[in-house]
Amino acid sequence: MLGRPADTSIRGRPIPETAGIGLREPHMAAFFAGGMPATWVEVHSENYMVPGGPRLANLERVRRDRPVSCHGVGLSLGTAGGLDHAHLAGLRALFDRVEPGLVSEHLSWSVVDGVYLNDLLALAYTEESLDLTRRNIETAQEAIGRPLLIENPSSYIDFAATEISEPEFLTELGRHTGCGILLDVNNVYVSSRNMGFDPYRYIDAIPAEMVGQYHLAGHAEVDIGAEQMIIDDHGSQVCQAVWQLFDYTLARIGPRPTLIEWDTRLPELRVLLDEARLADEALARARCLCEVSDAG
Repeated sequence: MLGRPADTSIRGRPIPETAGIGLREPHMAAFFAGGMPATWVEVHSENYMVPGGPRLANLERVRRDRPVSCHGVGLSLGTAGGLDHAHLAGLRALFDRVEPGLVSEHLSWSVVDGVYLNDLLALAYTEESLDLTRRNIETAQEAIGRPLLIENPSSYIDFAATEISEPEFLTELGRHTGCGILLDVNNVYVSSRNMGFDPYRYIDAIPAEMVGQYHLAGHAEVDIGAEQMIIDDHGSQVCQAVWQLFDYTLARIGPRPTLIEWDTRLPELRVLLDEARLADEALARARCLCEVSDAG
């Protein structure tokens, strides 16, 4: 059943329901030379938490002409030790300056005893971790003065302690905090391959009205002994199975702002733009189906 997303937009230019690209610094020159050839862009928040300099100047130049979304990787919403208030202050300063249309973070943890780990680590989905993450999201949203979209992770292990399914965990976070869901379709596929569940049933369990954005990316297949693991490395084109899952997601949930992520083995900018074009074609097909359904 299609549903409109919860209002998680914030001050600044709104993000359209089209395909944008993750804009990385090595592509900035080509992006400007090409006349900013994307309807919107997303950047990693932590790369711009600085008082000034050329990198921030580039971002401010982009946001004068294009909607910008900020995606964080360091807030550690699942940490048991409480959030880093200096980090929150840095995010608030950046968001007040750039005024992104959407801000998002991961359902993960990466900090222990004040030490940052270079990874987005998984949570055991329990009532205790739900309560802890809920409190952290409330703290974060109050500190930054904006609602968050929370991204489903890519999973590689399961926990014996798990009591709640991931879609239910995300749903409960949204109901208790007012946050939305950033639905990473590639992450759903990666986790389904690694953990052995049906990705289509996962999509069915996500409330359409909570979804504010989609992510699409490539992944790698790695042999570990006799087993194969799928790694969410953002280093290749979106595979056909993920495009098919995206079509299904659009049919069930509806169009949303859709981001092409590419963070490793960066190709030429035109490759990202070609992927965005494919996403826009999928979004257009979904809109046509919606119109036919409404007319019927």
